Amino acid sequence: MKNRVVEPAQYDAILLASFGGPEGQEDVIPFLRNVTRGRGIPDERLEEVSHHYRANGGISPINSQNRALKAALEAELAARGIDLPVLWGNRNWDPYIPAVLQEAYDAGHRRLLMLTTSVYSSYSSCRQYREDIGIALTETGLDGKLAVDKVRQYFDHPGFVEPFIEGTAASLVRVRAELAAAGKAGAPVHVMFATHSIPTRDAQAAGRSELQPLVFEQDSAYVAQHLANAEAIMARVDPDQEWSLVYQSRSGAPHVPWLEPDINDALAERAAAGVAGVVVVPLGFISDHMEVLWDLDTEAKESCAELGLVFDRAPTPSTHQKFVAGLVDLICERTIENHIEERAAMTALGPWFDVCNPGCCANFRGEKPAISEVGSTVGLVAPGAAAAGGL
Repeated sequence: MKNRVVEPAQYDAILLASFGGPEGQEDVIPFLRNVTRGRGIPDERLEEVSHHYRANGGISPINSQNRALKAALEAELAARGIDLPVLWGNRNWDPYIPAVLQEAYDAGHRRLLMLTTSVYSSYSSCRQYREDIGIALTETGLDGKLAVDKVRQYFDHPGFVEPFIEGTAASLVRVRAELAAAGKAGAPVHVMFATHSIPTRDAQAAGRSELQPLVFEQDSAYVAQHLANAEAIMARVDPDQEWSLVYQSRSGAPHVPWLEPDINDALAERAAAGVAGVVVVPLGFISDHMEVLWDLDTEAKESCAELGLVFDRAPTPSTHQKFVAGLVDLICERTIENHIEERAAMTALGPWFDVCNPGCCANFRGEKPAISEVGSTVGLVAPGAAAAGGL
């Protein structure tokens, strides 16, 4: 997948774009209203699904993690002599993307490069971010004045994968040691790669468009990318170790099919098959989001305790030096100065595209303006209209 590579350009700033999360009990329901906007879900129902935030003081860890990542990116950029400020904007909570774009323009920035905290291909993890920017540019009147490009989906970039290789290997050592200490040396251990479940229809649309009807394993780029990553990790950690891909954090109407198996169901099946210990690898996440701390460190861990399974959860990349350096490498793929020509990838699926085909990862709720798409002028500025002053 070496096509649709964009020529390097000059940028004024980096936009770190993320999901956002509440920072206090009073923020929880307004935040959930933002997440579910347009679906007509009453506050009573939102309160029912807010328990994981309520149990954590109404605070999502994602904001503090993004602040730490922003600081780490700034430090890595400075260490390489790259003079690019890092801005931060969210889809569902302050600082909101539209306000950040307006502030960027008012500060004199004219061309931004967006780096998202979601690495795989699907509507919610890729196209929706491109729509977030397209809608924000349109609503603020900045379309045609402020250019915004997007870094490619980086699911198999070494900077993302290698921290998981280290973490998975260390977790396996811990689980095997705990089993040995309990007199169960050599007992079966299973590695579960966990990621966010999404609706099956969205999974099947991931990475596809009418212009390029690609064929993916299990009929989904989202699934195929995870499987390819897991295979690459286990090839380095222990090629003979059994592993599987499982899903978590399902939401939405019960009658709508989502990707399965759920991690808790999979744990029960493995326990019944004689597995004694489990390593859970949060392969779908760059840092310890609420879905990691609650769905894995709380619920999955409790399931393991009930089933008599030894549990260990591998760390997310977070601010791991290799991850931060890898993100800056991705930035330098797109910049004129400090340019990195080679597109690093650890699976046969990558490197992924700089720009997407029309209709890729379709929005089944209706078409919206989106940047970084073949044929779209959203987020572009005519030559000479934007005076970029950075790299």
